Amino acid sequence: MGDSIIYKLKSGKPNKFLNFLSGFAGLAIPDAFFRQRLQGLLAQAPKHPDYDYIRKRVDYYIKTNQPFHVSDTNRLTRERSWIYYTGRIGDYTRKMFHTAYFFDQHDVTRWFPKCFRWNFCPGDVYFTPDTPTVVKSRLLTGDNSNSVILKLDKLRHFMFVRDTIPFRQKKDMAIFRGKIRQSRVRTKFLEMFFHHPMFDCGVVGRNEGCPDEWMREKKTIREHLDYKFIMALEGNDVASNLKWVMSSNSLAVMTRPTCETWFMEGTLVAGYHYVEVKEDFSDLPEKLQYYIEHPEQAEDIIRHAHEYVRQFQDKERENLISLMVLDKYFRLSGQQ
Repeated sequence: MGDSIIYKLKSGKPNKFLNFLSGFAGLAIPDAFFRQRLQGLLAQAPKHPDYDYIRKRVDYYIKTNQPFHVSDTNRLTRERSWIYYTGRIGDYTRKMFHTAYFFDQHDVTRWFPKCFRWNFCPGDVYFTPDTPTVVKSRLLTGDNSNSVILKLDKLRHFMFVRDTIPFRQKKDMAIFRGKIRQSRVRTKFLEMFFHHPMFDCGVVGRNEGCPDEWMREKKTIREHLDYKFIMALEGNDVASNLKWVMSSNSLAVMTRPTCETWFMEGTLVAGYHYVEVKEDFSDLPEKLQYYIEHPEQAEDIIRHAHEYVRQFQDKERENLISLMVLDKYFRLSGQQ
């Protein structure tokens, strides 16, 4: 099921072509312009009114405070949904992995000398590397301090919506549209609720081995907003729709996160920022019915979700945090 031009225009998602066009145009600016400004920007950081908050975010993304060494041996390992790269930041090229990841990392690495070395693992990462490595996502179990989070795949993950439909005026149903991606959670959900009257759900894209009846046409983000509940189910790693769902007037419904990204999913509080259900989904219909009957509590969660989302919408501060994360990475590796 390829996306039609009409769907792409109405989907509500950012335009990838325009984003890439802007990225290519940005390459015309010499990196030296950014490098000469870096130290002044970092020196001014402690004077920022939100410095304590910024410092806390930086330490959350790069948890380790122990010195480490980046191997002098170049490495490039390819897997289905990610690659592992060890080498100079200046030698990481667009052709190595998805273009979106190239532009997102380049927005930050161009502020640093090209000779600096790093371990970089872009893509859907569902393991903890053996050495400090920059990733988009990390596990929320065990010692995950080797996973250093940077804001990557921003166009897909960090989009928000302006929802004008009040919660009480939405359909008393939950919606799910997504790919299976060999996800045990998504498969279990569809097995249980595909025919349930409280759910409008289906698989989009290519059939990856699911029953044919599960295949459905995509719905635009605007069409999702007609529903009181939007399922945010993890695929390879995190649920990519969680950010825009939490900026809407619908409730995000999901099992407890097992991975996190720059959105700090590990700090979300069940029943305060989102509706949490059991991994076997046995309490899902009951939870939906409860918030249908108690809309004031649903609206409290939506308000808290909006407050949480706002912390990621200050572009200048987000840029500073990104630079401080990478600066800490290079300092601990003895390069800065």
